[in-house]
Amino acid sequence: MPSSAAPSAGFLDRSRTIARPGFNRWLVPPCALAIHLCIGMAYGFSVFWLPLSKAIGITKSLACPGDPSIFYYLTTTTCDWKVPQLQAWMFGLFFVFLGSAAAVWGGWLERVGPRRAGVVAAFCWAGGFLISALGIHLHQLWMLWLGSGVIGGIGLGLGYISPVSTLIKWFPDRRGMATGLAIMGFGGGAMIGAPLADKLMKHFATVASTGVVETFIVLGVVYFLFMICGALGYRLAPDNWKPAGWNPETTRKVLVTRGQMHLNVASRTPQFWLVWLVLMLNVSAGIGILSLASPLLQEVFGGHLIGVDASFDQLDTAQLAKIATLAAAFTGLLSLFNILGRIFWASLSDRIGRKGTYMVFFVLGIILYSSIPWTAATGNFTLFVLFFGVILSMYGGGFSTVPAYLSDLFGTKMVGAIHGRLLTAWSVAGVLGPFLLGYFREAQLKAGVPKAHVYNEIMYVCAGLLALGFVCNVLIRPVAQKHFMSPDELARLDAASAAAPAHADLATGSSAPSPSWLVAGAWLAVGIPMVWGVWMTLQKAAPLLFR
Repeated sequence: MPSSAAPSAGFLDRSRTIARPGFNRWLVPPCALAIHLCIGMAYGFSVFWLPLSKAIGITKSLACPGDPSIFYYLTTTTCDWKVPQLQAWMFGLFFVFLGSAAAVWGGWLERVGPRRAGVVAAFCWAGGFLISALGIHLHQLWMLWLGSGVIGGIGLGLGYISPVSTLIKWFPDRRGMATGLAIMGFGGGAMIGAPLADKLMKHFATVASTGVVETFIVLGVVYFLFMICGALGYRLAPDNWKPAGWNPETTRKVLVTRGQMHLNVASRTPQFWLVWLVLMLNVSAGIGILSLASPLLQEVFGGHLIGVDASFDQLDTAQLAKIATLAAAFTGLLSLFNILGRIFWASLSDRIGRKGTYMVFFVLGIILYSSIPWTAATGNFTLFVLFFGVILSMYGGGFSTVPAYLSDLFGTKMVGAIHGRLLTAWSVAGVLGPFLLGYFREAQLKAGVPKAHVYNEIMYVCAGLLALGFVCNVLIRPVAQKHFMSPDELARLDAASAAAPAHADLATGSSAPSPSWLVAGAWLAVGIPMVWGVWMTLQKAAPLLFR
């Protein structure tokens, strides 16, 4: 890795990604979306669990003899895996390695630039699919965990943070909207990938195969191509670039700093850990609800979902199948709210500030969570669904707003690396939320509480998590000036990044724009799959909306 820019710098070097005059900044968000729509399939992996649990038996799972340990399942080729071994472990690996990779390699990303990081993310995420395909073919569970869980999880982390710093620097006037556009893609990845995977498995399925191996191979190739195109399309804003006609002094808010802070200093400030807690608590409540969404709807409303006056335990097999279909539609609808919330709330934060937006999340969330038991008790199905939809929109909005929150507090220079380190909060929440809410559900059931009522206490637990988050958000104040880098420190950091010096003609927003057909084509490339995903989701949600 060269220590300074040079004419012979490699294609992936940071210096080669600095935009020339005339580059249209609206070409960057589609590149970020191309990567996030691919790695967002992590949320859609549930579509694989049942087919994978019948990889040998094909029509039904072939049980292992006795009660073998998990180590037996890692290498056995004579019996099928169990769903919990796939679901719990894969999701755990996804979020642990996402947060870990983002934290460990966030500083490296800032040095080498988003193009190199995006290419590495593409190889890891797509390569994970191919390794998993081989593991499924050989029926080796450890290869599935290693491929998609570990290697794919590293690709998740690098891909997730790769556009953050770049987008914020290109859109200093709309930081929330810019990051919201990209992170919206992560929420939308499953909306596209899950139905696509389902169609591919049905296409490749035979009497001797569930079609999962071929599906993994196709998805791996498709995701690699999309992610490579996105990574190669990244361009860095020149130093001191700003949009034409934009004056930061006229729009500066209280928490928006003028300085730049180093990653290692930022992560030692109280503000960093307060934002860490804010994100962790907001995500813990939301991700816990996502993990329980399907049984929650079925057990609360029971037969009333299909016009039968009976509880969940009183339904027969055919009736249970009908309400399971409605529960799947409910989960899909929540995912749509999650996606839309990422762009809506992040864009709103540009107007009311990041702290104000999180205040809305916590205050409104407490009210909604506390009102859920009332909607269930009165049988108000419409409000029940609407309240959960708003809650999940704020869950998604928390992810998309936090990068701009960090840039306001610590500056834009190393915001990608700081954001990467903050994502360890997601790793913690991904374990804490489902565990905590699952524990309360089981405790209520063991205490003899009817299934229709066990979620009341869970809603109050979620409200309590948000109350703690509210307190943490209130405590956030501007960072003391002594923590920011001096001009000399900034100069040394720029030299270490091997960035080519920005010429005077680069630092302007008044140059002629890129060709309009190129901008339109980039947006169509990511827009068409997203529209298809929304359409598929609405089709599934139709039975719930028009029951």
